[in-house]
Amino acid sequence: MQPRSSSPPPLKRARRTLTDSPPYPTSSDPHSTNGHASTSASSSSNTTTSLPPLSLSILGVEPLDEFIKEIADFIHHMIVTRPYAHEYPAARVEVEAKIGLLRDRATGGRVVLPVLVETILAPGATDTRFESNMSLHQHKHFNTLLNKLKMESPSGASPLGYSHLYLIDSFYAFDPSSSSGAGASSSSSSSGGMGMGGGGERGERGEKVRVTTDEKTKAVIECVRKVRLGDLNVYSPKREADWRVSVNLEIPVPRPTGTSTHTRRKDRISYSHEEFKIDLTQVTSSMSPNAPPQTLHELELEIARPDFLLATALKRGDPAAPEHERSAFDELIRAFVNNARILVRNSGEGWQ
Repeated sequence: MQPRSSSPPPLKRARRTLTDSPPYPTSSDPHSTNGHASTSASSSSNTTTSLPPLSLSILGVEPLDEFIKEIADFIHHMIVTRPYAHEYPAARVEVEAKIGLLRDRATGGRVVLPVLVETILAPGATDTRFESNMSLHQHKHFNTLLNKLKMESPSGASPLGYSHLYLIDSFYAFDPSSSSGAGASSSSSSSGGMGMGGGGERGERGEKVRVTTDEKTKAVIECVRKVRLGDLNVYSPKREADWRVSVNLEIPVPRPTGTSTHTRRKDRISYSHEEFKIDLTQVTSSMSPNAPPQTLHELELEIARPDFLLATALKRGDPAAPEHERSAFDELIRAFVNNARILVRNSGEGWQ
């Protein structure tokens, strides 16, 4: 494997396997009349419709995309204000986007808001909860789409990597007084992300230590304490699904002793593309020996290299850094948001 450059990958044309088309005909559609009577072929042939070159704006630059900048600012804030940065330098920042539904807490149905296009919700402004579980039909739908995208590998496009993992997560109660290096209690970390996206939901179930093992080999893959930093919910009224951006901190800890509180089995298909990975997972949870298992289906997009994410965040806007290093973080988040949007726009019917 060749070493990866610290610079962000060059921009590439969007793949056309997945859908990213407007929801209604546009003027470029030969079948669209845009509300007017169709013109005959003879009359249209005498009309010049080619558009001359246009400037991006009256200033010659493209206006800043406030949607992407809001998400970039949120993630950057979560990173630079994260707790335990000095106590546990080995802690990893996890940035992920989950596909799901925003539900009204009172009715249980999908939330309906007076907006026409995808919108970032102000944390705590609506009485909603995010549900990442999808139906088995949706799971198969995304599996088919991603497998097709992997097999086609259009010329000039980066190929998708693929792996199929069978994992067991065992959860243990977090003991702040232990010598595991976990440090302070969860209350000290709860204030870190509340201002920009915690939404009052952080730490609801208390912090846990998660031990992940390979189901086949029984090898321990990781043992971490996960600290939730903050979330941003994105409502997508034109699509079948919404999405959520989450920032977490994963602190490596020694393997706990004793009995786990609960376990979950993950049948995970993982696709990798440049700086990102897409995980399609069937999760079977067992909360207690006598309780029936619960099966969920989830789709998430994650930034693959936490160390690279952190390095670009620290260079963001640094006047002493070269331009490509100053802008690398925003380019990374722009591609992250674009990938999340592509997944949401290709969600079909059949959500829970």
